[in-house]
Amino acid sequence: MSRASHGVPFRMPDRLFAEVAGGGGSAEAVDFLVRGERARRLLLLRTLLDRLGPLPTPLTPPAEAWRTVKEAAGRAPEAVEALLLAPATGGWIAHLLRRVHGPATGPPLWAEAGQLGALAVAAALRAGTRTRTRVALTDGTLHLPGLGTARLPDPAPGLAVGLARTDDGRLTLEGTGRDGRPRTVRCHPATAPVTADDHDPHWLPLRTLTLTHPAPHGPLAVPLDDLDPYRDLDDPMPPARLDPGEARAWQSLFTEAAALLAEPGGSGPGRMDPAWIRSVVPWGRTAATPPAPPTVLLSGSSADAFGAMVISRPATALPLAETLVHEFQHSKLGALLHLFPLLDDDRAARYYAPWRGDPRPLTGLLHGAYAFTAVAGFWRDRMTDPVHADRGAYHFALRRLQCRLAVRTLLTSGRLTPAGHRLVSGLAGTLDAWLREPVPPAALARARTAASLHRTEWRLRNVLPDEPGTPPIPRPARGPRLRPDPPPWTDRRTHAFATAPAPPRTADDHLAAADPGAALVLYGAELERDPDDPHTLAGWIVARAAREPGPAARRMLARPELLQPQPSG
Repeated sequence: MSRASHGVPFRMPDRLFAEVAGGGGSAEAVDFLVRGERARRLLLLRTLLDRLGPLPTPLTPPAEAWRTVKEAAGRAPEAVEALLLAPATGGWIAHLLRRVHGPATGPPLWAEAGQLGALAVAAALRAGTRTRTRVALTDGTLHLPGLGTARLPDPAPGLAVGLARTDDGRLTLEGTGRDGRPRTVRCHPATAPVTADDHDPHWLPLRTLTLTHPAPHGPLAVPLDDLDPYRDLDDPMPPARLDPGEARAWQSLFTEAAALLAEPGGSGPGRMDPAWIRSVVPWGRTAATPPAPPTVLLSGSSADAFGAMVISRPATALPLAETLVHEFQHSKLGALLHLFPLLDDDRAARYYAPWRGDPRPLTGLLHGAYAFTAVAGFWRDRMTDPVHADRGAYHFALRRLQCRLAVRTLLTSGRLTPAGHRLVSGLAGTLDAWLREPVPPAALARARTAASLHRTEWRLRNVLPDEPGTPPIPRPARGPRLRPDPPPWTDRRTHAFATAPAPPRTADDHLAAADPGAALVLYGAELERDPDDPHTLAGWIVARAAREPGPAARRMLARPELLQPQPSG
């Protein structure tokens, strides 16, 4: 249960909770989560306004800026509502609350609090109301949330105070130039599609990824945010404008990815409406050259910024579509965690997550299980596509198996609340049904092998063998004994096993081709050269267990860290 800003409680209907618990969710369920985020956002804003009230500032006071926002909302409620619910607004609120409570740092607090003035100016522009607001300028620029950035000519460097006036959607921005004389810019701020040129030296529009006919609605515009200082979901950051070629590449890929996501077929895990995406934040590159990598190298999201996704652009649409599904799952679960206590997490990083190289806290494991259940559903849908059928079958088989293992850990942890148990049981129901679905034998075998390799290598790198004389305490009660500071490692096998090698050359290739005998010989030769390599040893153990199945193999796979001395062939 959550409480709306006016004090009237609202409750999530059981049927909507059941939809979300199964890993999917209809438009009605997502809309309910958005309503919960709205209530939380307004409560946090109220808290922030109370804390900022006594703050000395050369800018328009927060209470006066908020009155401007409310006046604009009276004339254009939907436009101002969208501004308040924008992901970057949530990121700014969360960051500023961390600042007033101590753990976060940044520029002078009055300057960051002045983002509320920028929000007020943006609201007035959207509503066509008149306002006169003293705002913070950085190197002569003022970013207007949801619109873009105004720039004074030859401005004074650093932090300064400017004056923003609005009238019927027009902006007049006044400040000081490098020579100390007044500077003024007048413009009509508006967003622009990625195909538009940045022809105005004083106005840099927020670009949007546009879809003309996304099912089931009409035209759609999703911000491609390379400007907002709070777009990174954490600390503020400078703009990183994409060049025209990179922006067009994003548009092309997003159009293709949205077409994949908008395919009809219900609201189960892996299905999502592109309209639920509230912003895409490009990461890691601003130019179209060099060519983008085949996969998404980094992606992220934050519970404070519902619907936003930081993504490094891949070369093709399929991995982008998969990432959009993955990150939106995190948004859904984050919104659910704002409504319900789902687990009692002591934040100890001691759990195995089949998609990570490091031990994870229980909340992290829950997030991963929820996100990758939808990823499994995404690949399940690809199994009917002749182009991606084999890869889809592999990823579906792998992720359903890995998620079911994580769900078992969650259900046996003893730390789920009743609502959390219901959520995780919903995931278990989805995954158990999927585990009964047939998958082509070759893809299924590669998936099982890849899952076993990851778990084996994780334990070799993270788990210490029991010391002699350790009392036999049941392992679920205390968990494995972990290494204090294991070095990071990158899982190279999950994607490598997605397709069958032809012809096999390396030890991993032979293992992926279901020839553990040949793999064992090659792993043994590698261990002769480097007997302490966990990657190679994991391969040897899995190959040995595949060639000689039985109780001894199962024990070796269950506790590979006990294998002493290490084999040599």
